[in-house]
Amino acid sequence: MFNYRKLRGRIIEIYGSQKKFSETIDLSEQSITAKLNGRSDFSQADILKWSDALLIDKNDIGTYFFNQ
Repeated sequence: MFNYRKLRGRIIEIYGSQKKFSETIDLSEQSITAKLNGRSDFSQADILKWSDALLIDKNDIGTYFFNQ
C-alpha cells in the first residue's frame, strides 16, 4: 500500500482544502478520498492531472504517488 501523506499535504499547501482541489480538477471529494485512502487506484491520467494542478515536477512524481 502506498503512503499519500505528502500528497495530502501538498493539496492543503496549494489549495487550502480537499474541497477546493476537487473543484479544480473536476473530481468529487469522495473520489479523491478513495484514492488517497487506497480504495481506488490512480490512473496515469490522474497522476498527470494531479501533478499539474499541484505544481509537482515530473521528476518528483514518485515521491508523491509511489511512496510505500
